Amino acid sequence: MPLERPVVDGAEPVTLLGGGALGPGDLGDALALAPTLVAADSGADAALAAGLAPAAVIGDLDSISGEGMAMLNAAILHKVSEQDSTDFDKALRHLAVPLTLAVGFTGARLDHELAVFHTLAARPEHRCIVIGTHDILFNAPPRIALDLAPGTRVSLFPMAEVTGRSQGLRWPIDGLVFHPARRVGTSNEATGPVQLEADAPGLLVILPRAALGLAAEALLDPATECWRV
Repeated sequence: MPLERPVVDGAEPVTLLGGGALGPGDLGDALALAPTLVAADSGADAALAAGLAPAAVIGDLDSISGEGMAMLNAAILHKVSEQDSTDFDKALRHLAVPLTLAVGFTGARLDHELAVFHTLAARPEHRCIVIGTHDILFNAPPRIALDLAPGTRVSLFPMAEVTGRSQGLRWPIDGLVFHPARRVGTSNEATGPVQLEADAPGLLVILPRAALGLAAEALLDPATECWRV
């Protein structure tokens, strides 16, 4: 059954580790910004392999190895038995933190990666940055200001029909109706600092990996509103 309370409830960002592909520097880059480590199911094995002990493990616990289970205190294992959602979804919805940095959720199976994008769109109230080998992505909040250098690639991919406005993009999005089957906004470019407004959740912002720090700073800015559901 779903857990009734958040597993982690705090004022600091959290690193959420999955069992997918983990590139060099992925975990270190996330932990430098969000030192508390939480694992989604088999992400616990990846944590232990890196010599780290997660503060909590969340999921249906059908992927973590027996050896990993034996090495962890049972008190940090939080089983969510339902099979209608992924372990990423189970973990994210049980975190009550200002920002989650998700690593180990891209670069392996495409169906798993698509499910991650679905969760970002389905849980817009959770501020979460997914870290990949070359890119980061997050669900655009109602308003966000990003201090990007001119020439920085900015891609926008809708998971639902959504409109918005922009300043600082080479090709402004004002007046466009984004839809996953009709119009997307990939390969846009910053002309300097960018301001984005979205009229509904579901517009994924994709930036170069080097923008992780400033994206995290922007999402944590008190002026950046969060979606209310």
